[in-house]
Amino acid sequence: MKNKEISEGNSAQIHTLSHDGRGIATIQNKTTFIKGALPSETVTYQVTQKHTHYNEAHVLNILNTSSERVTPPCSHFGVCGGCTLQHMSEEKQIELKQQTLLDQLKHFGKVTPATVLPPLQADTLGYRRKARLGVKFVIKKNKVLIGFREKSSRYLADLERCVVLHPAVGERLNELSQLIASLENYQSIAQIEVAIGDVDIALVFRHLENLTEEDKEKLIEFGKKYLIHIYLQPNPPALLHKIWPADGYERLSYTLPHHQLEFIFHPLDFTQIHLELNRSMVKQALSLLELKTTDTVLDLFCGIGNFTLPMAQQAKHVTGIEGSQDMVNRARENAAHNQIQNVDFAMANLIAPIAAPWMHSTYNKILIDPPRVGAKEILPYFTQFAAEKIVYVSCNPATLARDAGELVHQHGYHLSHAGIMNMFPHTAHIEAMAVFEKR
Repeated sequence: MKNKEISEGNSAQIHTLSHDGRGIATIQNKTTFIKGALPSETVTYQVTQKHTHYNEAHVLNILNTSSERVTPPCSHFGVCGGCTLQHMSEEKQIELKQQTLLDQLKHFGKVTPATVLPPLQADTLGYRRKARLGVKFVIKKNKVLIGFREKSSRYLADLERCVVLHPAVGERLNELSQLIASLENYQSIAQIEVAIGDVDIALVFRHLENLTEEDKEKLIEFGKKYLIHIYLQPNPPALLHKIWPADGYERLSYTLPHHQLEFIFHPLDFTQIHLELNRSMVKQALSLLELKTTDTVLDLFCGIGNFTLPMAQQAKHVTGIEGSQDMVNRARENAAHNQIQNVDFAMANLIAPIAAPWMHSTYNKILIDPPRVGAKEILPYFTQFAAEKIVYVSCNPATLARDAGELVHQHGYHLSHAGIMNMFPHTAHIEAMAVFEKR
């Protein structure tokens, strides 16, 4: 049951953190989750929601400050919902995420890794190279707002800058706001998709109505000034198209220098948001797989070949499977671009597997990188695949834990390694890597 906001005059002692970074206190024998509070702090609070078994609240004042509390690097922290942990030291953020992973593996999967991997870390500011920014003209402010939603709200936050976005975009939110406000059809722009490669920057402007030629020219001039590729995406079924540069080439690229590979991708393709962390992630995955030139490898949810191609450099053959034909086409494009021939790719819905030739083969090694829902539907086939080692890359520790339990308790594997990768610094989002070896 949810009630209206109720002010509390009493103080509370915070004794631990929840998995999403909220402080936990026991108030009148009831667990209360308090946003913005850290362990060992004494705070006053305001209850925002009451439930049968717990309450939710946020901090009003901090009476006793934790040594783990830091000054947030962003002036919009507390209003913008894009980041939730900037008040916490980076060391504490890592500790929270690593412990959350281990707790969920134990709770949901009834498994514990033999070795906890050191957390993978890279830059914590200016790291984000993919984002979807909301756009809204607010009459009361007489301003076009661009950015992320406010915390627990459908309204856009009024942002001047974003310190976690790549500076090429994060430091130019005001310029983007002024650009859109200058358009005749300014209320038609609904979103801006950001995609940044090693060098090139692309902005995809989603618009609800056709833009005038004058509006298009203003977008082109912005792209020329800041060296940003400009795309338009009208309402479907109209297709996305690039208006600057007028070269017809709708691709960006990033490299994996350790493997001497270059990946070509469309601005709307899925790629990892943190380039440096991705490079470390691929390197760690291959190290843990311990590939040999005799290995036949299966790469499930392979995307554009981010893991497939580096693995093919060390293995006999790699088969990449992905649910999107566009991604399969891009993976093939990248294999040809890098002159890698010992790979093949196929499209398959891995959430609802159906019979296909690759499903009746055996593989020495498997790499799996599923979406947040995990890989429950494909796991029953793992006994048939008979791999001696599996590296599981996860963006959701709860579904990783569930799948780990099945691999260990039903398919004869043991969990040899697990650890977090800080792909999304200053947020509660957790990416992890786990290794399963045949007993």
